[in-house]
Amino acid sequence: MRIAGTRVSLRALMLPILAMMAVVAASNVAVQYPVQFWGLQEALTWGAFTYPLAFLVNDLTNRRFGPAVTRRVVYAGFALAVLLSVWLATPRIALASGSAFLVGQLLDITVFNRLRRMSWWQAPLAGSLLGSALDTVLFFSLAFAGDADMSVPVTYASTGITVPLWMGLAYFDFLVKLSCALVALVPYGALMGRLKPWTAPVSGTSA
Repeated sequence: MRIAGTRVSLRALMLPILAMMAVVAASNVAVQYPVQFWGLQEALTWGAFTYPLAFLVNDLTNRRFGPAVTRRVVYAGFALAVLLSVWLATPRIALASGSAFLVGQLLDITVFNRLRRMSWWQAPLAGSLLGSALDTVLFFSLAFAGDADMSVPVTYASTGITVPLWMGLAYFDFLVKLSCALVALVPYGALMGRLKPWTAPVSGTSA
């Protein structure tokens, strides 16, 4: 396969594609289960802890193969994950997750590519945070807004603020993703030295 001047074998892309698919499918199942410890059942689901791995896969793929190839990986992971998630989760969650995943990951690719020549941690951190913010808003809105069970009012004692359950879950979900984006810099930093960085073709612009 040749994309934007870069020749990449399908075999080389199978690992990131399968990793994307596995993370999204697992997260679509995990998001249906609240964390039952320390009174977090109205604040967090287990999906908040699994989904940020998709951004790590995205950023490592982008570093190695560049944005054009990474977009192909996202498209493939998106298609496979939606098909698998329809079976593992509900169709609404599968479609909401797929839509949010596609938009969030494409934003991550764009931000990462704009910042790839800056300090090693800036591109993955900024891309993950912005992509996670957009992904969280889209997913929880599309998956749970208007759902009677997920729209029950919840009051958080620390602030006295009352919001629908799905909004509270979205807020705390993003806080976990923010923390995971910082933690993910550790494996990213450890693995980046083993991945030859992509450079834009001399004869054209990067895609």
